[in-house]
Amino acid sequence: MTAPIAPGPAPASASASAPGSVTLDLAGRTALVTGAAGGIGRACALRLAAAGAQVRAVDRAADGLDALAERAAGLPGAVEPQVLDLTDLDAAEAAAAGTDILVNNAGLQLVRPIEEFPPDVFHTVLTVMLEAPFRLIRGALPHMYAQGWGRIVNVSSVHGLRASAYKSAYVAAKHGLEGLSKTAALEGAPHGVTSNCVNPGYVRTPLVERQIADQAAAHDIPPERVLTDVLLKDSAVKRLIEPEEVAEAVLYLCAPQASFITGISLTLDGGWTAH
Repeated sequence: MTAPIAPGPAPASASASAPGSVTLDLAGRTALVTGAAGGIGRACALRLAAAGAQVRAVDRAADGLDALAERAAGLPGAVEPQVLDLTDLDAAEAAAAGTDILVNNAGLQLVRPIEEFPPDVFHTVLTVMLEAPFRLIRGALPHMYAQGWGRIVNVSSVHGLRASAYKSAYVAAKHGLEGLSKTAALEGAPHGVTSNCVNPGYVRTPLVERQIADQAAAHDIPPERVLTDVLLKDSAVKRLIEPEEVAEAVLYLCAPQASFITGISLTLDGGWTAH
């Protein structure tokens, strides 16, 4: 299905000194990454650990977390797997206590027309992708405020800026996350805390791979046409973005050089929103 699409760049090395990567020493910093067992979350956890951070890797997939911890062995920092279902909001808030860097990444997707969209799934998507980030930020801020430094990076999406049909829950959650991030930026600025979104287009992740079948059904086209005719139709760069590319953007927003960057949405969409 991906044969017509030009391959992306080789994944960035986990080394903190990888060519073209942001050089940043996060030794002594504690980071929490949600949805860390795969995709963007996995890449972010490895990149932060490569920069020296102690990373709390949160996901409900224990096997994926174990594989991540093995992959992180030998990096300057460390990865601490933590199995957690983000629908347990009290546990999510408690997990964020004492963190210097919070990366809200966990997400899920279902492609259906609104009139066919299951209300329970809509509720779950909003819980995991909007209410849980609120609770995680709420849990992290006291420590960040006390020390006068903190970084919140919310992995939003181009769908936090634009809508697509059949993705009511995902689009609603990402638009809400954008507002939450900006509010945290305004409140956190006097305390040395920044809050930003990164907004990738379609990323080469299991979530996107699963969307291909859903979109094929929704648009009644063969799966092999979904990438070219649907997902990448409005993208000037005709390929999927790699998780490691997103992780580099996340890392930059944690850098000292990014201390004046707050309340923004950093778009990584291959030119989609340039139209």
